[in-house]
Amino acid sequence: MIWNRLFGEFVDVIEWLDDSPNTLVYRFPRPGNEIKYGAKLTVREGQMAVFIHEGEMADVFAPGMYELQTQNLPILSTLQNWPHGFQSPFKSEIYFCNMRRFTDLKWGTKNPIILRDPEFGPIRVRAFGTYVMRIQDPALFLREIVGTDGRFTTEEISNQIRNIIVARFADVIAKSGIPILDLAGNYRQLSDFVTAKIAPEIQVYGLELTKLLVENVSVPSEVERALDQRSAAGIVGDLQRYMTFQTAQALGQPGGAAATGVGLGAGIAMAQEAAKAVTSAPAPPPLPNAAAFHVAEGGTAAGPFAMPELEARARDGRLTRATLVWRDGMAGWQAAGEVLELRRLFPPAPPPLPPTGG
Repeated sequence: MIWNRLFGEFVDVIEWLDDSPNTLVYRFPRPGNEIKYGAKLTVREGQMAVFIHEGEMADVFAPGMYELQTQNLPILSTLQNWPHGFQSPFKSEIYFCNMRRFTDLKWGTKNPIILRDPEFGPIRVRAFGTYVMRIQDPALFLREIVGTDGRFTTEEISNQIRNIIVARFADVIAKSGIPILDLAGNYRQLSDFVTAKIAPEIQVYGLELTKLLVENVSVPSEVERALDQRSAAGIVGDLQRYMTFQTAQALGQPGGAAATGVGLGAGIAMAQEAAKAVTSAPAPPPLPNAAAFHVAEGGTAAGPFAMPELEARARDGRLTRATLVWRDGMAGWQAAGEVLELRRLFPPAPPPLPPTGG
């Protein structure tokens, strides 16, 4: 134990070789937080070192090599305290900050975001993506977030950043007014806008949000099925073009008309004709009219009149039961009331009233 302490007192190189993918801040370990007078501090590219003396932030070191002396730091050499058994009353700590960019950090909505889509009305969406961050101000980050944590990783701050991203993204997408069908074409604009909104909030922690990507905005499965049905309806909306395409493909397959010498051009022409036959079939002829009757008027034959005209004549009294009528197939003129097809035009007359008793 004594030899370990002696060895620690005379180690004069302070450095951090980072081999982890997620460490933001690392505190250099020393027994009793004692640092030797004249020790060499090595800060590599992509790092910065924060010197804490007796609980107060003394200095921040950029990449380079430094000799820690009383001339440039408020520390005392532990060599001056050998009479106290290496128990120096002056405690100092060095925190190494990883200044590189931390990429591929995930964010996503835990709960659906409710939007008012201009086309579909109220709709629920989920979103997820990635973001990139780095330490911008080591002293501020150490003071506001890390504290005395000896090893601070991205997992310890990512939840807070993710919550900020999701909250601001919900505000942005709800107020954007972009239809749900157009969101895929606006991921970049959404990403840039959300990044600009969130960056100031992240800076108060001494961090910088360098990039945020929206990778997907999804809707519930039932809405996806409705969109699929709508897309399918749109694809077959022009049935003639659809049939032309399908028939041309069939004719172009081995063994089809094209393979037997008809050729692609003729195949397309045949496909077009087939499509026309399906989509442009002539409308069925109108239903045949009921038999038309000639009507005797003032000693002359008028007509022929179809049933609607005969009904109108019956209503205004020009056609009565006694009016003579004739149509093709009848042997001669007959009273309208005797013709079976015309009887319905004349409601039955009520029977005569019974004689009153005298």
